[in-house]
Amino acid sequence: MVKILLGLLILLTLYFAFIYIYDLLKAAKAEKIRNRNFITFGIIGFIANFFDTLGVGSFAIITSIVRFLELTEDRTLPGTLNVSCTIPTVLEAIIFFTVIKVDKITLISMIIAAVLGAIMGADIVARFNIRKVRIGMGLALITVAIIMLSDLLHFMPIAGTANGLTGTRLMIAIGCNFILGALMQLGVGLYAPCMALIYALGMNPLAAFPIMMGSCAFLMPAGSIEFVKNGAYDRKASIAITLFGSVGVLIAAYIVKSLPLGIVKWLVVIVAIYTSIMLLKSAHKARVQIIKRGK
Repeated sequence: MVKILLGLLILLTLYFAFIYIYDLLKAAKAEKIRNRNFITFGIIGFIANFFDTLGVGSFAIITSIVRFLELTEDRTLPGTLNVSCTIPTVLEAIIFFTVIKVDKITLISMIIAAVLGAIMGADIVARFNIRKVRIGMGLALITVAIIMLSDLLHFMPIAGTANGLTGTRLMIAIGCNFILGALMQLGVGLYAPCMALIYALGMNPLAAFPIMMGSCAFLMPAGSIEFVKNGAYDRKASIAITLFGSVGVLIAAYIVKSLPLGIVKWLVVIVAIYTSIMLLKSAHKARVQIIKRGK
């Protein structure tokens, strides 16, 4: 089953790559690729996707650096993020599918749940208050991070070494990943919550990597194709981030699979705390903007 899943992912990615490369060649012929910051974007892509492979998430890193340096327009930023990071994310999924052992039923069911959540839950979550969702997710991650810390400090052991889930725990994991897939449509990242979920359910924290990477890898190509078809992305920035980002993935993946379990646990805690701070910060900024508009 995993081989079938892997085959479907590769076919989907090849279709995206064909659309992507064809658009780049057509734009190059028409001399529409003008961005001069190729190396700068390459460095950004390397850094972002290196840390993405560690579970931090690439979008926030790219967005913050690009906006700080004023390298591209906000209008094309969502498309640039999705298009440029699609192939590195798929590469992450393929690597972790092959180097980290996860129970097949757990892996496949959680990935399918995330994809169905993104498709079926999109209309539902579109009605949510994004600021409240970010506050809720941020507080939830802080709570889970405290629980994980208590495990690491041997106050309340919870983490395990299992490579899969069964029964009630598997149902909880499937349901939660469905919700996380839906929340991705609001821009709430799946990585940190998924890592925390796997940890809290007593699985080997390393098992989160193929699950979360696979979930995102199946979601990204379809959305990115639409950005490419509409030309709603910075082409030269995307080329640089894709190429250098893929190198960052290869280096980081080697590090992750070689890490001792204890360090992986601390990595999960750090990612959870970092993500919760980012979510609460975004919610605060949204509140400030609402107050300013009210004035």
